[in-house]
Amino acid sequence: MPKETPPAPAGEQDEVAKRLARIAGHAASLRRFWDEGRECDEMLTQISAVRAALDQVGKLILEHHIDHCVSGALAHGRPDEAIRDLKKALDRLV
Repeated sequence: MPKETPPAPAGEQDEVAKRLARIAGHAASLRRFWDEGRECDEMLTQISAVRAALDQVGKLILEHHIDHCVSGALAHGRPDEAIRDLKKALDRLV
C-alpha cells in the first residue's frame, strides 16, 4: 500500500490548487482552439504554456515530497529509504 504524504500547509495547498486550475483552463482552451480551427501556432503556444505550468506544479509537489517524506525518513534514521523514495519521485516527474 502506498504511503500517504502529509497534507501541505494551507498556503501551499492553495498555490498548487490555483496552478492546477490554471492548467485545466489552458487544456480546455486547447480543445476549444482545435474545435474552432485556430492556427497551429496558437495551439503550440498553448501546449507550451501547459507544459511549463505542469513543470512548475510538479516542482512544488516534489519539494513537498522532499520536505515531508524524504526528510522524515532521514530524521528516523532510514537514509536508504529516503534516497530510494527521492529517486522514485524523480523518475515519476521526469
